[in-house]
Amino acid sequence: MNSYFNYHKATKWLESKGQELFGIHIKIYDEDITIIHKLMAYCTGDEEIARQLNINLEKGILLSGPIGCGKTTLVTLMKYLATPQNKYYVKSGREVSFEFINEGYQVINRYSKPSLHQSKVGIICFDDLGTENNLKYFGNECNVMGEILLSRYDLFISKKVKTHLTTNLSASELEYFYGNRVRTRLRESFNLIAFSNKSKDKRR
Repeated sequence: MNSYFNYHKATKWLESKGQELFGIHIKIYDEDITIIHKLMAYCTGDEEIARQLNINLEKGILLSGPIGCGKTTLVTLMKYLATPQNKYYVKSGREVSFEFINEGYQVINRYSKPSLHQSKVGIICFDDLGTENNLKYFGNECNVMGEILLSRYDLFISKKVKTHLTTNLSASELEYFYGNRVRTRLRESFNLIAFSNKSKDKRR
């Protein structure tokens, strides 16, 4: 793998940073190296390696895998490697849902449209998609994350604003929870990076 970016050193640094932030149990496993290199190539904007690894730098990242495989840890750590144009922040789907309970439909706009205090809506990684539930606000039920994802897709098409996701759900489960419209748009606007279903639980 030829690149201006030293992936070997960066992987070592990532492990060290992970231990600093999350504890000495954090470890980079050989089986995850390809996934980690894909994320590094994406966050650093390394066009050559991204092309080799079949990553489209214009799309967002959908990182999927079983519970405990390290998705949240990785998207948190990758923020430190992201170039200024690729900077993002992480927000859990459950947090967004709790905001909806308290504040209502303006929460959907918050994550998909600029407010009076914003010039634009930034890149967001919605963590643990699928752990939230359909919620009611004054008796009206709403699939909050489904609506936000549809709005974020419109942002992607009109302004090239990217969104990232992590989830434990399979493609068929995503369709079941959020509908075919969302699944189709996810396919169009995300790079799928998936851990094996047999990936070990790294929290043990």
